[in-house]
Amino acid sequence: MDKPASIFTPVLIAGCVIMVISFAIRASFGVFQIPIADEFGWLRSEFSLAIAIQNLAWGIGQPLFGALAEKIGDRRAIVLGALTYAAGLVASSFAVTPGSHQFFEIFVGFGIAGTGFGVILAVVGRASSDEHRSMSLAIATAAGSAGQVFGAPVAEALLGVMSWQMVFLLFAGIILASLMVLPMMRVPVVATRGELEESMGQILNRAMRDPSYALIFLGFFSCGYQLAFITAHFPAFVTEMCGPIMPGGMLYGMGITSTSALGAVAISLIGLANIAGTLAAGWAGKRYSRKYLLAGIYTGRTIIAAAFILTPITPATVLLFSVSMGALWLATVPLTSGLVAHLYGLRYMGTLYGIVFFSHQLGSFLGVWLGGRMYDIYGDYTAVWWIGVGVGAFSAIVHLPIKEKRLVPA
Repeated sequence: MDKPASIFTPVLIAGCVIMVISFAIRASFGVFQIPIADEFGWLRSEFSLAIAIQNLAWGIGQPLFGALAEKIGDRRAIVLGALTYAAGLVASSFAVTPGSHQFFEIFVGFGIAGTGFGVILAVVGRASSDEHRSMSLAIATAAGSAGQVFGAPVAEALLGVMSWQMVFLLFAGIILASLMVLPMMRVPVVATRGELEESMGQILNRAMRDPSYALIFLGFFSCGYQLAFITAHFPAFVTEMCGPIMPGGMLYGMGITSTSALGAVAISLIGLANIAGTLAAGWAGKRYSRKYLLAGIYTGRTIIAAAFILTPITPATVLLFSVSMGALWLATVPLTSGLVAHLYGLRYMGTLYGIVFFSHQLGSFLGVWLGGRMYDIYGDYTAVWWIGVGVGAFSAIVHLPIKEKRLVPA
């Protein structure tokens, strides 16, 4: 009797390492919002536009890196992504004008595309058995959340002992060091005979003509809007709008004495809660309808965001929001990527998921940019927060008509 295949393959382990590092750095950018703007006297919208451009470049780069990985090999695509990521961080450390900083964030965004979800999840998906695929995708996604747990607090701590420019240079070295695990990422192309007989163009045409693919594309928009807005602006939001941390309280006793420190901790808590939420989504995705799970997640996010903005913002509500929103944070990713793989097969999963992810990053661009722009106009984040509530409700609705019938020939 054959021994059951282990879920923890070398490919999964290596993919998790790269995701942890890539997303730890990406999740820390909100911490730099106030220090960089204050040093140069920039408007909040100028640094926000830089992060927004980063997210848009990530979205544009995702299908490109997915297709590149399927043409030249996964590992070469990841190396190119890491080099681009590091180059963007180094160049950004020398930027002294909003325009130059915004330009260099294009390289950072493309680097994230080459070391993030699209390429890594496609490799992990191909290396996993049918039995373990849903949970493997969830574990790789949760690794990104693990990076978020310590990314913002580490950046906050580093800013206490060195300039933000030096932190960027240090991060560039760390992303290059992650390439040491690449020898573990060897995986053959896994596909059905029908998939191998179809070209990339044929499968893309099949997906583009399917209304369900369009609905998945539209539904992923709000995920990007909400996540990017919170990642980029929530530390500043908490710093400026949260009630004070009282001496003698639990947080104060833990060394969290300022709302700026609480903002960094909030991002970390979101990541921590998301590890459990993403793993739960992976478990559920194997057993229940993915479209109904996705609709439920977006409904939950909508309710949580509306409740938070309607109540007084205190350290307690910040912590409660962080944990509850974190449980639903990246739970959409293994379900969405798994749905794409189920409907259209594994052969060109990286490209097909990359196109869907572009919608996610369009939402990210608007969430980050609108956050800064509307802050400069109104002096707070209330209006842009309510837009996020609305797009969350929209995504909950558009997932319902999706047909979960596999379209790939056997």
